[in-house]
Amino acid sequence: MRVGTPGTPDWRSEFESHDPLAGVHASAARTGYPGATSESNPVKRSLDHPAVPLIDLFAGPGGLCEGFSPLNGSAPRRFRSVLSIEMEETAHRTLQLRAFLRRFAPRPIPHAYYQYLREEISLEDLYLAHPAEAEAASRDAWRAELGVVPAKHVRRRIAHALGGSENWVLLGGPPCQPFSIAGRSRNRSGTRYSDGQETRHRLYLEYLQIIADFWPPVFVMENVRGLLSASYDGRRMFTRIQEDLRDPVRAISREDGRGLRRSGRSHTYELYPISAPPADSLIGDGDFVVRCEDHGVPQARHRIIILGIRNDLGVRPKYLVREEPVPLRTVLDAMPRLRSGLSRGDDPDAWVCVVSSVRRQPWLRRLSASDPAVASRIVKALSRIEASTLTRGAEFVASTRHIKGHSLGQWIEDPRLDGVPNHSTRGHIPEDLHRYLFAASFARVHGISPTLHEFPQELLPRHRNALNGHAETPFADRFRVQIRDRPGTTVVSHISKDGHYYIHPDPSQCRSLTVREAARIQTFPDNYRFVGNRTAQYTQVGNAVPPWLARQVAVIVRDVLARSTSPKELLWTG
Repeated sequence: MRVGTPGTPDWRSEFESHDPLAGVHASAARTGYPGATSESNPVKRSLDHPAVPLIDLFAGPGGLCEGFSPLNGSAPRRFRSVLSIEMEETAHRTLQLRAFLRRFAPRPIPHAYYQYLREEISLEDLYLAHPAEAEAASRDAWRAELGVVPAKHVRRRIAHALGGSENWVLLGGPPCQPFSIAGRSRNRSGTRYSDGQETRHRLYLEYLQIIADFWPPVFVMENVRGLLSASYDGRRMFTRIQEDLRDPVRAISREDGRGLRRSGRSHTYELYPISAPPADSLIGDGDFVVRCEDHGVPQARHRIIILGIRNDLGVRPKYLVREEPVPLRTVLDAMPRLRSGLSRGDDPDAWVCVVSSVRRQPWLRRLSASDPAVASRIVKALSRIEASTLTRGAEFVASTRHIKGHSLGQWIEDPRLDGVPNHSTRGHIPEDLHRYLFAASFARVHGISPTLHEFPQELLPRHRNALNGHAETPFADRFRVQIRDRPGTTVVSHISKDGHYYIHPDPSQCRSLTVREAARIQTFPDNYRFVGNRTAQYTQVGNAVPPWLARQVAVIVRDVLARSTSPKELLWTG
């Protein structure tokens, strides 16, 4: 492979001649991974070892992995990502870039990386400047589609990455679109998928196969909340998935009889939520739902997280600690201010002219009588817009402003960066600019985002539900402002389609959120660069697990491994 060209060799040529699990210990000795040598006290070794290996499946851009193995130096490196598997091209390139940086730890991030973020050099130049780390990153981040790549090649790749260590953690969750409430709504309309044709609901079986091949002491599986009510062939999916995760060998044997590499043993798993269930109650399905806003993430994101602990470890996990909700202003107020753009004929003067035309609109005069506070806020925003010299941003925007008064500042910001990447705005049609201005002003005054029946008639979208009985439309919150004094709403991949659900709370910026603002709401560090065009960047951010939440899950997992009573041969082995 040419170092300067990010990518991964084709799995066919790389693994075709190899027996799946042959030579594991020899590989460990060559690479120096944990497990290459033996010690008299394997339990103590497992506690003292600085880097428990991580395997991340369906990794997306790497949010889970970032929380387990951060680069910001705020804590000792207790985990190390040795392999991330992702099928989508741009997400894989983002994973590879982050894997490249992890190869420098505990050394500082190289200066060339900041040159790349500031667009002073290309990604190819960055990799050429550090060829050994770039080559290693191409192994750590694997672009592959589970279920398509033959299982023996997947096993070989994981075995080589683990290097003989049996004290490791499996992360990830299968693609979740068929389980989501929105996805099932589309299914009912017959426009996206049918149960008989959709295969992604079975991808969790690939997760089970890897568990049954390698028996990780702990796994962390994440998925959407809609999984709780999803069904397949008349049976609740979540019940079926729990049964399968508890006994992976039985599940896979029942499904299709694929051969398993059981390493001479077979285990079951206990499944635990990571949020504390109500006192003195049995664990119910709903207890597996984690409310991110309860744990320091400035976003009302609700996801299922299952912590699987192998039956021989003899440990019950601790729970996440609840925190006060973090308002959106904590991560957004320090961002460089930008203007939106016009989808056609954009320039600063034309943009100001289009937005300022609101002053002449009859609806603003009527609003002055019906809701004078909102009308006044609009006029105030217009005055600021007309006096501003805002730009639309860029792939890097210099800034000296900082997050203050919250620990997220140390997690998100990088003192060497002096700015933020992925911070450019979309272009919009004039009608949407007027809607954004009204909606953000309404939200600033009333503390809530307006629904369509609260919009002036002239601002309603030109579709039948909005114009005729618009209060009954199923998308009455089609234009949703992010409220400055509360956690943001869930950032999902739909943010790549348009910005209507992600309107910036500042009326004078009159725009939707940038990729970097969405990434901050997701708690990605500012030096976490998303590769690809802006649409691909938005999609990656929307599909990710918040790293700040993953960091807290990592603390729980580390504690489980530290308190484990697992037999000697199931921890670090030589």
